Amino acid sequence: MTTQSRTFRQTARSAPKNGYGSLGDEHRELLARVAEMYYEANRTQSQIASELRYSRSMISRFLTEAREAGVVEIRINHPLQRRMDLEAALKERFGLQAVRVLAHTSTQYPVMLRRLGGLAASVVADQIHDGDVVGVTWGLSLADTVAAMRPEPRKGVIVAQMIGSLGTLNPDNDGPELTRKLARALGAEYRTLPAPLFVDSEQARELLVRGKPIRQVLNLARKTRVLVAGIGSTDLDNSTLVKEGMLTREQATQLLRAGAVGDMCARHFNRDGKILDTALSHHMIGIDEARMRAIPTRIGVAGGATKIAPVLGALRGKLINVLVTDEIAATGVLGAI
Repeated sequence: MTTQSRTFRQTARSAPKNGYGSLGDEHRELLARVAEMYYEANRTQSQIASELRYSRSMISRFLTEAREAGVVEIRINHPLQRRMDLEAALKERFGLQAVRVLAHTSTQYPVMLRRLGGLAASVVADQIHDGDVVGVTWGLSLADTVAAMRPEPRKGVIVAQMIGSLGTLNPDNDGPELTRKLARALGAEYRTLPAPLFVDSEQARELLVRGKPIRQVLNLARKTRVLVAGIGSTDLDNSTLVKEGMLTREQATQLLRAGAVGDMCARHFNRDGKILDTALSHHMIGIDEARMRAIPTRIGVAGGATKIAPVLGALRGKLINVLVTDEIAATGVLGAI
């Protein structure tokens, strides 16, 4: 059954889609007050009309206007159905600490990602405890995961960016912003990595990682207890690294020829989960394989048909020990072994 939650915002929008940017502060405050009374205090329109001395029809009009102006946002929270049979099969086959498999309920990839993020958020929240250092990468699946995190403050937690930034046109999907947002949800401190993901030469990389700002963040990997990471695809049409211009199609093709099926923490691996030693890996700023594998809880979040081979490789190589995926990827993985 579908549950519906309503949230209201009293902050003005800079450019609402419907052209209500000219609302005055007093009128916007009135809309917010009416919305709060109706949606949060559960007052009837008649009760609000009586208290504020407006007609009931005017209150109804205010509520409509509040939605159109972005003062009120209505969000449908579909229940996250799971495939527990697939979870049990994956856990037994790969010896995982925990598995969550989202049931296939939508053919729209963005919808699936959003629901997968909601499922992953609950897993991440369960794994983080007081005093933990939490490592974060970047990507669409992580953006939806972090967006779904409910504020649950922890004591003494630090969230750290584990790999360099994409410098993407959409910063919401990049490491620094995801690090800040997750820290905000956890009431935690955070450390961003002030560096790009790739640099032009191995010498440039060595120079940067010796610098104090980058060295201090990367050294946190030794203390990291939980890693939250996406699992990337090397498919030319679906690779985030290609889409964001971090890799050329020629470089991506070379990785495919070398046997790469996916990447985690920007480290490419083959079908057996072996990290590949490529020229590109010597230009990358981020934690190395040894530090990544030493993190006790490594959560991988990925779903969809294009992630079957990457997820299977990550599982075979024991790069992750907690998996959040969807029914399509889970079925594909189990069918391939």
